Amino acid sequence: MGASRRSVRRQSYYDYSMLILIIFIVAFGLVMVYSASSYRAQISEKFNYDAAYFLKRQAISAMLGVVAMLAVSKVDYKLLIKPLPFIKIVPVVALYFISIILQIVVLVAGTEVNGAKRWIGVGSFSFQPSEITKIAIILFVAYIIYKKPVAVGKVSGMIRICAYMAIPIGLVAKENLSTAIILAVIMIGVCFVASKNKWIYILIPTVALGLLVALYINFGDGFRMERFEIWKNIETHEQGSQILQGMYAIASGGMFGTGLGQSMQKLGFIPESHNDMIFTIICEELGLVGAIVVVILFVMLIWRIYNVAMSAPDLYGGLICTGVMIQIAVQVILNICVVTNTLPSTGVALPFISYGGTSIAILLAEMGLVLSVSNRIEVR
Repeated sequence: MGASRRSVRRQSYYDYSMLILIIFIVAFGLVMVYSASSYRAQISEKFNYDAAYFLKRQAISAMLGVVAMLAVSKVDYKLLIKPLPFIKIVPVVALYFISIILQIVVLVAGTEVNGAKRWIGVGSFSFQPSEITKIAIILFVAYIIYKKPVAVGKVSGMIRICAYMAIPIGLVAKENLSTAIILAVIMIGVCFVASKNKWIYILIPTVALGLLVALYINFGDGFRMERFEIWKNIETHEQGSQILQGMYAIASGGMFGTGLGQSMQKLGFIPESHNDMIFTIICEELGLVGAIVVVILFVMLIWRIYNVAMSAPDLYGGLICTGVMIQIAVQVILNICVVTNTLPSTGVALPFISYGGTSIAILLAEMGLVLSVSNRIEVR
């Protein structure tokens, strides 16, 4: 019998290491949410004197997010760019318009919490539409580039993409400038990766974005300029106590921290310590070592997403992963910079760890998309 040919067996790849890493970070986040919020919840009638009030709500959102992540990971992401039957509209385009409608609803009839109108409330349930806009921006920008990849390297192509994104980003900027900046960075970052002419997405958007932010700060709401004053005079400004107390928490943690659950600054000194300022509690209770471990976990996650993006079976899958990677990286950097007073104060959550039901659920759904891309990678 002649020489037999060896058959090549192809099988789908699924990034289980990423899945385990995500679940570990989420579990760690739940522990820190409980540690940072238990005192406040236990002494307040508003939260039924229940120390686990915030933990329970976050755990429900996390479980729903994990279910969504696993479900999305098993669905082919390419279905997002195939027209739906009967109505003949691409799901990505539909999500784009839905996000715009939700942002308009927020501005018109949104629920105001702590002076900010960023939520839509239905009974006891509320959610933050800007989180949905993040995933809509990632998917829609990737779709535009996928349809005409050559155009992204031209100024006309950049203008076209910016024109599409101006409406949702502008609406988000009206309610939350920091989130709008993150959306703009995601848009520019994805285009930068896909374009051969990198200078277009370095020079033009940087100048335009800097000019727009400067104009908004100076001629928009007055409190934004005040945040710069707080940043410059953190020790003397009367409203700089939250960031200053956060820095005290970081300093008091030392190398190994005061111990899990032993933070002093969460006892009323840092308001909403389980939200955007949760990294300071991590530093205080787990020390510099704990803070470095958290940063390493995020670096590992970003590296795994990068690997999937580089191995993606097509351009659209690679750009989805790129957008998710940029979002997580930017939020981690901004959150840590704010709590260490490297940047002026702004409301940016630490991904998967800060308290916020909409944030963690949507982030996990986004990770489901990344896992879906990984599941379509063929290995021999």
